[in-house]
Amino acid sequence: MNEYFLLPLASLPFPNINPILIQIGPLAVHWYGVGYIVGILFAWWYAKRLAANPKLWPDGVLPMKPEDLDDFIVWAAIGVVLGGRTGYVLFYDLPRYIQHPLDIFAVWQGGMSFHGGLLGVILAMTLFSIKRGIRTWSLFDVVAAGVPVGLGLVRVANFINSELWGRPTDVPWAMEFPNGGPFTRHPSQLYEAFLEGIVLFLVLRILTHSRFKLKTPRFVGGAFICGYGLSRIFVEFFREPDQQLGYLLGTNWLTMGMILSTPMVLAGIWAMATAKPVTQMEPRAT
Repeated sequence: MNEYFLLPLASLPFPNINPILIQIGPLAVHWYGVGYIVGILFAWWYAKRLAANPKLWPDGVLPMKPEDLDDFIVWAAIGVVLGGRTGYVLFYDLPRYIQHPLDIFAVWQGGMSFHGGLLGVILAMTLFSIKRGIRTWSLFDVVAAGVPVGLGLVRVANFINSELWGRPTDVPWAMEFPNGGPFTRHPSQLYEAFLEGIVLFLVLRILTHSRFKLKTPRFVGGAFICGYGLSRIFVEFFREPDQQLGYLLGTNWLTMGMILSTPMVLAGIWAMATAKPVTQMEPRAT
């Protein structure tokens, strides 16, 4: 245990950035909330650009109207918030919320699950696409292509908030987080921002614009699901598990994040392996 009590000089200084971006009286705008809002708006803008580019689609037939994505952003936001909160309650801290059910609605206290948010958005996409007569997997593909930017921004916000930090380490870039105890730790939030945000976005960009995989419905969405799952599992080896859960099944490495991400990898591989190019795309219903 002594190796964990590292000298502060052996680590990088933690940048004490105020978690509150702007505060006017009782109204406070947090970096965390800004990350979610900017991420959703970027995914909406980027999806519209993809959906409006005939070169990316079979026979140049666009899969949906721009107005469809304008309307879907409301559905997506609801799916992210409700699914993310529900997922956190069920997957990460159910005993606490059973004892204090009103805390479920205290979203300003934090507590969002990516896996729950993903399920919420998938449900929203399925219902919306059926209602509008849009190919469900094409909607999933265009939305998924822009999501990594939001993921990266939220992870940076986690870093600013000094939360979800990594395991104790003595690597040269380790940091001593203000609320992370007397240990130098992996800045695992930045690892996730890099892999889930920058790397995953670039991979999907190559698939959409160089490999033209939007012509193969569910390939891009599958790549996103698989890529996120692999990134999350990798970073979990450096990330401190949630205090209320710890390591699972009597191990000193298995975490809830790994368990929830493994089916994502398998589902993503299935989606990519079974995706077939569309040679002719029918115009969407009007």
